[in-house]
Amino acid sequence: MQILRPRDLDGALDALAAHPDASLLAGGTDLMVEVNLEHRRPETVIALRRVGELAEWRDGFIGATVTYARMERERLPALAELARTVGSPQIRAAGTLGGNLGTASPAGDALPFLAALDAQVVLASAEGRRRLPWDEFLLGPGHTALRPGELVLGVELPDTVPARQAFAKIGVRQAMVIATVNCCVVRHDDGATRVAMGAVGPTVLRAREAEALVAGVAEPSPQLLDEFQRLVSKEVQPITDHRSTAEYRRHAAGVLARRTLERCLHR
Repeated sequence: MQILRPRDLDGALDALAAHPDASLLAGGTDLMVEVNLEHRRPETVIALRRVGELAEWRDGFIGATVTYARMERERLPALAELARTVGSPQIRAAGTLGGNLGTASPAGDALPFLAALDAQVVLASAEGRRRLPWDEFLLGPGHTALRPGELVLGVELPDTVPARQAFAKIGVRQAMVIATVNCCVVRHDDGATRVAMGAVGPTVLRAREAEALVAGVAEPSPQLLDEFQRLVSKEVQPITDHRSTAEYRRHAAGVLARRTLERCLHR
């Protein structure tokens, strides 16, 4: 196994251009598990931890190697909330935003946050950069729009990020667990509402009918919230697997989205 350790973004992109099928290593919380279990044997690994450009966090941009431990301390409430639910402190110190995007797990905890904000994924290669909306980048379980020789540089958030935002998650235990269902809700000052659900479809999805129902309603009635919950349950596309049944996920998605919306309404 060949391991390359570039020290800057240009070096990383040159290495990737020379080895377009190389495995990228940042935190290693997914890749190293697969290697240790002998599910993968990459010929070339490009280690990205020394690439400072990927760790940048500035207004409107979060770099690919920003860790969950760092997200916990930042000022975006839903991002901090979701980061605290990811694994153990050791995992949060290693796991990264770019890894969550690259793995493209339907249960990825950072993905509903990005979907709720309509974030753009910034990709880079030796040929240049391009931006894709989150739903054009995430194509299915483990499947993204990344091209050979390309890496995730980071994500761009919209100019206006609402202060009222919340994240919630259901799992088979209370901590260090992969989501059975997760949810992010953001609420703008004009009442526009965005609801993103994870682990209830082939990729993270938006409950757009439910969003439209409560848009602009300053104080939704209990009856309206009941209908909101019903619509979320109708819009999700869950499956039955070893963590849950589709029936439970469908019910839980509606309940979780309603509770998360209620938290936004009262902030």
